[in-house]
Amino acid sequence: MVEWRKLRCCLGIFTLLLLLIGCTTGRPETGSKKAGAETGEEIVAISQRLLGSPYRYGGTTPAGFDCSGLVHYVYRQVGINVPRSSRRLYQKARKVSLKNLQPGDLLFFKVSRNKVSHVAIYSGKGRFIHAPSSGKQVSAGRLDNPYWDKRLIGAGRFH
Repeated sequence: MVEWRKLRCCLGIFTLLLLLIGCTTGRPETGSKKAGAETGEEIVAISQRLLGSPYRYGGTTPAGFDCSGLVHYVYRQVGINVPRSSRRLYQKARKVSLKNLQPGDLLFFKVSRNKVSHVAIYSGKGRFIHAPSSGKQVSAGRLDNPYWDKRLIGAGRFH
């Protein structure tokens, strides 16, 4: 009788442990836990707080960002894990037409050579936030600026 109670107790503890382990969360997956528009607004709000952060090649923190490092950092703040390079972001994002842009979407540019080499976060009303280049800071840009307009090649969404 005592052995039976010990066995039931051990099985109960084992079952409880399995339930607890099964309820833990793993790494965030690409995609959002919130509605897309709400997440997009949060992405823009975080990006705006980072305006003025210095540019740093390979940077992924407020101490210094490059363009894809800024995107990576901001998206991680809302629980979305995205690729680290502009090219991989372009490859993995769900394509969005420019007339269907939402705040928080990504804009992709060909700045150098014949490949995607720059990414920015669309903030709405034809504006975006990005880490432009060495010696500069995270700043706002406009899609109607001729420099960016002729280099824009597409848009994508992860939220």
